[in-house]
Amino acid sequence: MSTLNLKGVGVALVTPFNEQKEINFTEFENVVNYVIEGGVDYVVVLGTTGESVTLDKQEKQDLIKACVEVTNKRVPVIAGFGGNDTRSIIYDINHADLTGVDGILSVSPYYNKPTQEGIYEHYKAIANNTELPIILYNVPGRTASNIRASTTLQLAHDFKNIVAIKEASNDWMQIFWLAREKPQDFLLISGNDDLIVPQISIGYDGVISVIANATPKHFSTMVHQALDGDFASARKTVYELDELITYLFEQGNPAGVKAAMKHLGVCDDHVRLPLMPINADLRKKIAQKVDGLFVKYFIFY
Repeated sequence: MSTLNLKGVGVALVTPFNEQKEINFTEFENVVNYVIEGGVDYVVVLGTTGESVTLDKQEKQDLIKACVEVTNKRVPVIAGFGGNDTRSIIYDINHADLTGVDGILSVSPYYNKPTQEGIYEHYKAIANNTELPIILYNVPGRTASNIRASTTLQLAHDFKNIVAIKEASNDWMQIFWLAREKPQDFLLISGNDDLIVPQISIGYDGVISVIANATPKHFSTMVHQALDGDFASARKTVYELDELITYLFEQGNPAGVKAAMKHLGVCDDHVRLPLMPINADLRKKIAQKVDGLFVKYFIFY
């Protein structure tokens, strides 16, 4: 297993765009600095929250380079490489400049609904074509197929560079099974901001978060409290963040979290089609929750 430390809070970085829907690299730098200064443990570029499916190959390469440069080794950098064409993913990994990248997050194939054998062979091919640590990503709500716990565990045992899974199935039987049966050094990373505290209580190692783009200090403090066994303190923040998390996903991700970040002055909230900005009513709800959260934070912390 890799010595890459993925415990704690990873943040699936948003990709800021300008009014012409081109990448705004100045704002991207703002985002990276903001989350690192807020206490996150590593960053993920080219994830779902980064609207990676709307980016062309050059844009992806430019974002990886920018992320590595801005991060400047302060925290690990994970890059997303996923899709439903195994050969294409391997080609992209082998032809990208991954200098400074510490690992790969690879979402399970979507739309074509592979069997468990197909999922295993897909990740086997990727693992055999890179030396970088690989984080599996199971998100059935988006891919329309589930990586069963048995498949994850087989991959964890069979390939030393498959080091973790981002598990976002919402299936508590599967969540428990992974925690109970995983190899000792294999890391379990939640894909659900609202479930991470109870998941830590059964052995999960951290989360790759959406809300941490907007509230990195609140969220990181909560996760680290839970990892330290201080569930009483972590629980208070869970209750404070719960409704905001719901709002952020109500009209799609990352439109919600980008609206929160615009309200905070971190970056603008432009998204690329087919995504759309959130409506005025939801924007007002998010702003009120954010304001209340930050006022309370600065008073009591």
